[in-house]
Amino acid sequence: MPSRKTLLATAAGATAIVLAAGGATAAALDKAVTLSVDGQASDHHVFGSTVRDLLDDQGIAVGSADRVSPSLDAPLRDGETVSVAYARPLTVTVDGRTQRVTTTERTVDGALAALGLRDDAARLSVSRSLGIGRSGLSVSVVTPKRVTVTVDGTKVTRTITAGTVAEALGQLRITLGRGDRVTPAASTPLTDGLAVTVARVTTKDSTRTETIGHDTVRRESSSLYVGDTDVQTRGRDGVRTVVTRTTSVDGRATGTTEVSSTVTRKPVDEVVLVGTKRRPEPVATPTPSSSSSADSSSDSSDDSAQGSTQGSTPTATPTPTPTASEPAPSGAGLNLARAAMWDRIAACESGGNWAINTGNGYYGGLQFAQGTWVGAGGTDFASRADLASRAEQITVANRLYASSGTSPWGCA
Repeated sequence: MPSRKTLLATAAGATAIVLAAGGATAAALDKAVTLSVDGQASDHHVFGSTVRDLLDDQGIAVGSADRVSPSLDAPLRDGETVSVAYARPLTVTVDGRTQRVTTTERTVDGALAALGLRDDAARLSVSRSLGIGRSGLSVSVVTPKRVTVTVDGTKVTRTITAGTVAEALGQLRITLGRGDRVTPAASTPLTDGLAVTVARVTTKDSTRTETIGHDTVRRESSSLYVGDTDVQTRGRDGVRTVVTRTTSVDGRATGTTEVSSTVTRKPVDEVVLVGTKRRPEPVATPTPSSSSSADSSSDSSDDSAQGSTQGSTPTATPTPTPTASEPAPSGAGLNLARAAMWDRIAACESGGNWAINTGNGYYGGLQFAQGTWVGAGGTDFASRADLASRAEQITVANRLYASSGTSPWGCA
């Protein structure tokens, strides 16, 4: 049977073997590695067998879009370098077309190269060396394009880095007027080989006046006889001012439109009073003598009468009556009675000009007012007295004489 001393020695030896084996295992699990996260490197001692163990030990979580090298399940070796590159959202607009991607590149230039969009002649909205943060970035890229512009009769072809037609015109120093037309529209994205046309549009305003005719208003008047009229308010035409605009494209007129129409003077209605007063019964006119003997007798009677009345009080002169010297009514519808008297009145009223029209509102040799001419039936012969003949004016005057005598004439 082994002694107690032998058993103790055996136990101590076994313990030493276990401790030695444990130390060797611990030494095998402890690895010195370098960890680079988005380019930031750090050294670590870690007990683990895979890359995932390293990241878990450092509290680094990664997503499916992030890049880890070596892979998460790869064995972790002593002295190894592990790289982690986080994915970043990137919005790229190339010549007006937008795409949204994720990239693990940390600079704009690197991201564009990875996407196959690197063009040293392109124009970028940001610096190529700009870093892309974890929150992402938006960048616009304008590539060079060949464009042809026709303007002012000249065709120009250039290669430019412009995003739209408007930007291309600006780079070519082509100034647009307010009304100029651009085809295609200025907001159109520029494409390689695009043809652009600029049409110069000019306008010219002109002003003209138009007459606005006045109306005639007829009002009854109890102060005028039936058939008589009088102009209370003379009518006056109005005036309208019209502005028109003529449009020309590249020097050729293409159309005219009305810009404004303004009444600059309102028309004034003509007010005509129409008589409603009943005329008095006409006084019978003595029949004129028809023989020379009657004239002689009349002359003798007149001489006797004058002799017999010498020294007595004068009596009122009676209204003139037709004599042999005044033609009797003659012609179709004409009445030339009192022709000599009417000639005398015409000589005083108008200087004997039967066709006079001075614009004072009175017409013809006997200076009829238009309302009086119409009321006495003058339109049987002409629209106004000055357009009627002497005989016709005398005929109308005799009609008026039958009701009013010579009172309408100041020269009677």
